[in-house]
Amino acid sequence: MALWLVRAGKYGEHEAKFFSTEQVFLTWSNLTVNLTPASDYAAIRKIVDTLNPDDSVHRRGHTAGQWWAFALAMKPGDWLVTPLKSKAAIAVAEVLGPCEYAPKADPEFRHFRRVKWLVRDVPRSTFDQDLLYSFGAFMTICEIKRNDAEKRVRALAKANWTLSPSRTPSGPAPFAGPEEGPANLELLARDQIAGLISRKFKGHGLARLVDAILRAQGYTTHLSPAGPDRGIDLLASPGALGFGSPKLCVQVKSGDSPVDTPTLNQLLGSMQNVQAEQGLLVSWSGFKSSVDKEVPVQFFRVRLWDQSDLVDELLAHYDKLDESVRAELPLKRVWMLALPEEDE
Repeated sequence: MALWLVRAGKYGEHEAKFFSTEQVFLTWSNLTVNLTPASDYAAIRKIVDTLNPDDSVHRRGHTAGQWWAFALAMKPGDWLVTPLKSKAAIAVAEVLGPCEYAPKADPEFRHFRRVKWLVRDVPRSTFDQDLLYSFGAFMTICEIKRNDAEKRVRALAKANWTLSPSRTPSGPAPFAGPEEGPANLELLARDQIAGLISRKFKGHGLARLVDAILRAQGYTTHLSPAGPDRGIDLLASPGALGFGSPKLCVQVKSGDSPVDTPTLNQLLGSMQNVQAEQGLLVSWSGFKSSVDKEVPVQFFRVRLWDQSDLVDELLAHYDKLDESVRAELPLKRVWMLALPEEDE
C-alpha cells in the first residue's frame, strides 16, 4: 500500500467539495482530455505535451508525473493525506476505486477518485516533523515515501490519532526527497514555531502566551491562576485601565484533541456571568466540525483561534511581546527567494 499527498487547491478552495462528495479531484482547470483510457506514463505525457505546448520540458514532465500518479499509480486501499488551509489540520482518506471521468463536470472536477474520509481534522502537531516536511512539498499530488510514512500514519490511526505519551518532540529533519518536490519553507518554519510553542507553553502556559499576545495588541488583561478556571482563563479589555470596549472573556485549550460544542457553550455561559461583550475560544488542536458550524451563528459574539491563528497573531505582534516571552520564543526574520507554486 502507498501514502499519497493530494491537495484541495492552492488555497484550499476545494476542501468543501472534497468532503461533501467523498471524492478527491485532479484539479487542473485546463485538463479537458479524458485520462482514463491511458495505460502508461508515456500516454499521459503525450496528452500533457498537447495541452501545454508552451510550458518548459521540465514543467510538462512535472505535470505529467502528477496526472499519472492520480490516474494510474494510486490503487484502491491506498491512503492519502490532504493538508487543510482552513485550519491547522490534516485530513486522511482511503482510496476506494479507480480514476473516473465525468465529461459534463467543470474541467477541474472531471477526473476523480472515490474515497472514504477516515478523519478530517487531525491537528498538525500530531505528526512528527519529518512527516510535516513531506506534507509541505509544493507538489499538488505525489507519493510520500520517506521514513516509512505510510506505516507510521496507519499506526497513528490505530492509536486513534493521538500522540504516544512517551514520544519526544522531533527535531529538525531533512527536506523532502526528490520524489516529493521542493518543500514549502514558510510552512515548515511555522510548524517548527508551533512545535516550540507546544513544548514551551504546555497547559496553563498556553493561556500565558495568549495573555502576552493580547497585551501586545493593547489590551489590559487578567490572567486566571493555574488550576480550575470555571471556563475563564483570561479577561481582557482595551485601554490602560481595561475599562474600554469590547470586554473579552477568553478560554484556552491546549489539549491534543479538537474541542467540541460543550466547550463553546461553556464560554458563552462564562461571558454572561462576567458580563463580557465578546468571547475568544483558543484551541491548540482546533475544533470539531460541530463548532465550525456555529461560526456564523456566533459571528458577532465569539472568535475562534486554532494553532494557525495563534501563530499568525504571534508573528504579527512579536516585536511588542514582553522580553521574557520573546526569550522563550526566540525568532528572527529571514529573507529568502520565493519559489514558484503549483498552478493548480
